[in-house]
Amino acid sequence: MDMKQIKSLMNEFDNSTLSSLKIHKEGFSIELEKATIAATYAAPAPMAAAPVQAAAPTVAVVEELSGDKILSPMVGTYYSAPSPDSPAFVKEGDVVKKGQPLGILEAMKIMNELEAEFDCKILKILVQDGSPVEYDMPLFLVEKM
Repeated sequence: MDMKQIKSLMNEFDNSTLSSLKIHKEGFSIELEKATIAATYAAPAPMAAAPVQAAAPTVAVVEELSGDKILSPMVGTYYSAPSPDSPAFVKEGDVVKKGQPLGILEAMKIMNELEAEFDCKILKILVQDGSPVEYDMPLFLVEKM
């Protein structure tokens, strides 16, 4: 499936009465679940629009940092913890194993757990809790182990 089909599937799932969905087809697999965690987050506070000029230095800084990056697999809102009262999944300096949760990406009211794709050390967290993220946006600067 391509991203357009996956997004369409997620939208249809979000508008359905189903609570979970699993699809396994020819080496492709996807699992969707409507989590109760969504109710634990308050709506993010409205953010003032930042001038375009202010965003440019952030991008330049990210590109100058050496090391591997973990990128956002989708557009959504990044959350560093499973609930506002819980500790963050990871902090700078943590060593994480493949499959360990790094955060949550909320997309279309569905909470998607972001997992490490490889063993690594978190060098820098590049996004703030509750901030919007774009597809392929760097979220973490890491050192592969």
